This record gives sequence, C-alpha cells and structure tokens, in this order.
Amino acid sequence: MEEETQPPKFAFPVDSEHKATEFRIFSVAAPHMRAFHLSWISFLACFVSSFAAPPLLPIIRDNLNLTSTDIGNAGIASVSGAVFARVAMGSACDMFGPRLASASLILLTAPAVFFTSIVSSPTSFLLVRFFTGFSLATFVSTQFWMSSMFSAPVVGSANGFSGGWGNLGGGATQLIMPLVFALIRDVGAVKFTAWRIAFFIPALFQILSAFAVLIFGQDMPDGNFYGLKKSGEKAKDKFSWVFYYGITNYRGWILALTYGYCFGVELTIDNIIAEYFYDRFNLKLHTAGLIAASFGLANLFSRPAGGYISDAMARRFGMRGRLWALWVVQMIGGVLCVLLGRVSSLSSSIVVMVAFSLFVQAACGLTFGVVPFVSRRSLGVVSGMTGGGGNVGAVITQLIFFRGSRYSKETGITLMGVMIICCTLPLCFIYFPQWGGMFCGPSTKTHATEEEYYMSEWKSNEKEKGFHLPSLKFAENSVSERGRKEDSVDKASPAHV
Repeated sequence: MEEETQPPKFAFPVDSEHKATEFRIFSVAAPHMRAFHLSWISFLACFVSSFAAPPLLPIIRDNLNLTSTDIGNAGIASVSGAVFARVAMGSACDMFGPRLASASLILLTAPAVFFTSIVSSPTSFLLVRFFTGFSLATFVSTQFWMSSMFSAPVVGSANGFSGGWGNLGGGATQLIMPLVFALIRDVGAVKFTAWRIAFFIPALFQILSAFAVLIFGQDMPDGNFYGLKKSGEKAKDKFSWVFYYGITNYRGWILALTYGYCFGVELTIDNIIAEYFYDRFNLKLHTAGLIAASFGLANLFSRPAGGYISDAMARRFGMRGRLWALWVVQMIGGVLCVLLGRVSSLSSSIVVMVAFSLFVQAACGLTFGVVPFVSRRSLGVVSGMTGGGGNVGAVITQLIFFRGSRYSKETGITLMGVMIICCTLPLCFIYFPQWGGMFCGPSTKTHATEEEYYMSEWKSNEKEKGFHLPSLKFAENSVSERGRKEDSVDKASPAHV
C-alpha cells in the first residue's frame, strides 16, 4: 500500500486521503489539529463581531433613537447578508481552498465593524450590521476545512467542536461587550461615546484571526490548494460541474431547510434574548447579558456533543443512526422552544432556555455529521447551501415573528418552536442507496455501493484523466457509514487506489 512506501509525515494515524482518523482536542499538531484551532478561533471572532450590538442595544437605541421596527430590521440584516455569502463561500472553498477563502472574507468585513463606531442613524446602523454579518459565512469554510482534514469516523466530532466553539462567540460577546463598555465608561467616556469605542475590540480580534489563518493554516493534509493544483496532485475542477452536482442533490436542500430551524433559531435567539429578558423581567443590562450569554456559551459542549453523538450513532447504526439522532434531538428542541414562550417566571424561563439551547445547538452539530457524506465533489457547495439555509431560517423567523409589534416576543418564541417541529419532518425523506434512510434500509441492488454513489458525480472523460480518484478514496473511507450490520459484508468494498 502507498502508506507503507512513504515515511510517516503526520502526527496522527491517517486514512488513504491522509485525513486524520483520530481527533485529539488538546493537540496543536500540524496540519490537522492546527487547522481545527485556527478555524474555530477565526469563526468565533466573526461571531463576536456580528453579535456585538445586541447586548448594547438598550444604550444604542437611546443614542440613535431606534424604534422596535428599526431594531428588528437590523437584526434581520445581520443574518441576511450571510445567506448568499455562505453559498458563495462554499464555492470559493471548492475552487480556492478554505484558508484563502476564510481569511479574505474576514478581512473584507472587518471595516464594517470599525464603521459601527461612527453610525449616526437607523439606516447606517442597519448597513453596518448587514455587512458585518457577511463574516458569518466563515462557518462554511470552517466545516469544509474540518471535512478536508478528518476522516469519516471522527468528522462529526471535528465539525461539531469547530462550529460549536466558534458559535461560543454569540455567548461570549454578551459578556465581553457590556464589560468593555463599562470599562471605557468608567475611564471617563460618556455612555454614548463608550459604546462606540467598544467596537474597536471585536474589529481588532477579527483582523488578527485572519492573519493567523493565512500565516499558519494549510488547506489539505498534503498542502494548500494552489500548490497541489500546480504540482498536479489536485485536479483543476470546473466550477460549473461542481456547482451543478451540489445544487441537484436533493439531500442538500433538505438539510438546508432543517438547518434553518436549528442554527437559524440560534441566530434569532442571539439577536433577541438579551433585550427579551431586559424588557420582560425588568433586569439590569449586565444581568440580562449574563443570562443571554448562557444560551450562546452552551456551545462549549452542546454542539460538539451533537457531533460526537452523530459519530457514535454511526459506529453502531451507520448513516441511519446519524439521521435518527438528528431528527429526535431537533424535535425535542422544537418542543422546548414552544415551552420557552409559554413559561412566565424568570427562573423557569432560564431553566427552559438552557435546556432548549442544549438541544437546538446539538442539532446543529448533528446536521454537519451528515453533510460531509452528501457529496464528495461538491462538498463546499453543499456545505454552503446548508449553512446558507441557517441564515435564511433566521431571516424568515425574525421577519415574521420579531419585526415590529405584531407579536410579543414570547408569542414569537412559541410560534418559532412550532416552525422547528414542522421543518424537521422532511429529514424522513433523506435516503442514501448504499446506507438507507430513517425508515428504509440500503438498496438491494448490487450496484448500490459507496463507490457507485460518489462515482456518479464524474463523467467518463473525467475518470479517464483520473479526476475521480479522490472520490474513490473517499468512498473507501466511507464504508464505516454502514454501521456494524452483518449485511455490510455483502457488498464489495471499493478497491484501494
């Protein structure tokens, strides 16, 4: 085998694609674990920037004379910008690699964070939140990067931890921004100046993270996209075909819908929860921020737990286990969201919110335990579609339930829970011929193998040139998605290449 003729070049055991087959969270070994830490830190920086405004809204709205409609529109703007940015980011990752795509977007959106300090009207406030929100598309590069570095048995955990720890920014900013604001005010600045100066902190953090990705990151286990294409080790794929095979795979669309009502709901809560507790229970700004922070900070372990559960279920039940775990966890999250809008006391609201955060964030991790297997050739496009679906869900939810005064926030939260339940049902329709779906086992046809599924994305002339070889290796390494069932031996495994 190839690995026997080459000296060891990685700190971890790897598969035939040189993806790590182990995930050691406290390691910083290059390139696998270094990519992990760079990805979640840079994504966290973008999350901090994108949601730096909500914890200071009671101050900002007084300074800019914002109405509830203005605040709702700005919240929608903050997540709508990333809808198309995430789809574009997926394509950029497929063509240029996650390192360059991620760092470029972070640097392009950093000026919007700086400009927040000089906004003077509701319109300018909306615009800076809109352009800052583009940075949330770095989530796609984060998941693409992890799927490029880690093998099938641990990819759910890698995606869960990187996405979850990045999402910590939504909770961390609820603590950081009120603290920074208070420190600047205590130094001597008036409050309407202090909140403006505070935005320099997330902007600087964002810029530093981008340079770290550029300097220390690596796209793939064997090198960067540019070098691999130049040396001929990676085929120069056609964007049109990459895009086509991504958007024509119905599984990606279903995952985009369901992700809209786990991650989309998380984004919505990040925008409204501090103001909700501040207004409904007459709390101090700092207290409301602490409570709101607990929702986002649950990502420290909730989303990673989702990724881990996905991998654990796959080891026993294969892809069907991943799908069932996602369906059950997201359904429970929907029920808890309905309950959150119905409880009326402060203590019960906090308890239900924490429980809700655990399930809705775990569902996010479970979703990206499935995404890497939808397509090998169009991984970035499918990741972008799914990630963009999260932002679409947030936009629609905020537009319907949290814009203006049509619904009270508690009623909006309840109705949002109903939407979660309804939009989780389509997961039942995801079916992989080689692995099955929630209610049906794998196809009995002899050609329903991993090799057949992933080779269908390549044309005969492309196969003649060897462009399909990475997909063939991926098919071999995805055999683990059959689970421990005896019928896995009935199908011939793809030949090692």
